[in-house]
Amino acid sequence: MKSYLDWSEYRDAGMGDAYADIPKIGGDFAKAVAVCINSRRCESLAKGVMCPSFRLDANPSLSTGARVRLLKAALNGELRNGGMITSELVEAMDLCVSCKGCQRECENNVDMSRIKIEYLAQLNASKGLSLRARLFSELPELLAKRHWLIKLIAIRNRRPWIATLAERLLGISAKSPLPEPVEAPRQYTLREIEGGQPVVLFADTFCKHYSPDILTAAVEVLQAVGCQVSLIGALDEKERYCCGRTYLSQGRIEEARQQAEKLLKKLAPYAQRGIPLIGLEPSCLLTLRDEYRALGLGMMTDLVAGKAVLFEEFLAKGIKGGRLNLSWSEQAIAVQQPVVVHGHCHQKAVGAMKSMRKVLKQIPGVNFEMIEASCCGMAGSFGLEAEHYETAKAMAEQALLPALDARPEALIVANGFSCRHQIETQTGRPALHLAQLIRLLMA
Repeated sequence: MKSYLDWSEYRDAGMGDAYADIPKIGGDFAKAVAVCINSRRCESLAKGVMCPSFRLDANPSLSTGARVRLLKAALNGELRNGGMITSELVEAMDLCVSCKGCQRECENNVDMSRIKIEYLAQLNASKGLSLRARLFSELPELLAKRHWLIKLIAIRNRRPWIATLAERLLGISAKSPLPEPVEAPRQYTLREIEGGQPVVLFADTFCKHYSPDILTAAVEVLQAVGCQVSLIGALDEKERYCCGRTYLSQGRIEEARQQAEKLLKKLAPYAQRGIPLIGLEPSCLLTLRDEYRALGLGMMTDLVAGKAVLFEEFLAKGIKGGRLNLSWSEQAIAVQQPVVVHGHCHQKAVGAMKSMRKVLKQIPGVNFEMIEASCCGMAGSFGLEAEHYETAKAMAEQALLPALDARPEALIVANGFSCRHQIETQTGRPALHLAQLIRLLMA
């Protein structure tokens, strides 16, 4: 079996353990699957993220462990009708939302999110790529080169018959509006900060094309705390950079590798100088620290990963070191603004919600509450897919939407692009990125 990702970090996993139950084929990929010890912790409804699909109706066949058992059977040749493409395995993997909850909450750190990328690559090799998967994976390129797409999305959202037609042709749910990109690139003002700490701010596809206000807010906040900001990916339209997340989500590993190599070459010189590489979209920035390690791109990966930080992680570290100070609006302090915070699954997987809490505690006049919820259900493009819309909505209805309904007066903070879209779609209320909240309350 040819593996499309580099699984060499699992080379010694389970070796010498008579109970490891490593599948017969699959090499190091099989060892990554076999780190599951069948403890069934993923079949839990307690606090945490793992496992969103299981939490819906406690169906044990939709847990992380069940996926592992099916994958083992497929790799051992025990499944009829096609092995890796048998309907039972396809359904189980299809409902994995790649939350990375198991990577953190499973005692053996089963990485089902990365396993799913490999699985999708195997599936693509066997069955080919659907037009919908091609469109979603190529979104960054389409937004940059096909400006007619922006108008088409707006028309689709305002013409129900077009949305219905798109559902029939592409499988994109007519029940959900598509996020609408901005029509023109935003211009950003980067001031010279005398003696300022140099930082790089990565303009990911979603902030650049959908939420440029977040980029503007982040630049202004970083400059306000004395940072000399270099903005990568937003100043020169001819020099585009993408993390490759959308390609990975559809199992297009070679295309993701090409995007990753280009971005790494751009960021590596900054990392070599010890300059922090700051990201705003959790799924994009954390791809540099996680999935890039499985793309076989060498030492450059570790160099960049070691300096890549989320916006909230950078601020929290600065606060702890006594280096970051902000002036707050007296009016904002007087309001005592209630705020509810929904964490992106990947933020939770790396423990970044601690940084969110630490930063929010520094803002006078803010009474914040962290929502205890699993995945919002949008999960990238998952909630936009016709066959998944109701499942995605049900995930949101478990804890997130009731928590928001209970605090109608509160501002909502959600750093994930798909989280904000799900919240606005299901409640009609906008959600802010942490950078926007801070900018709103700054003097």
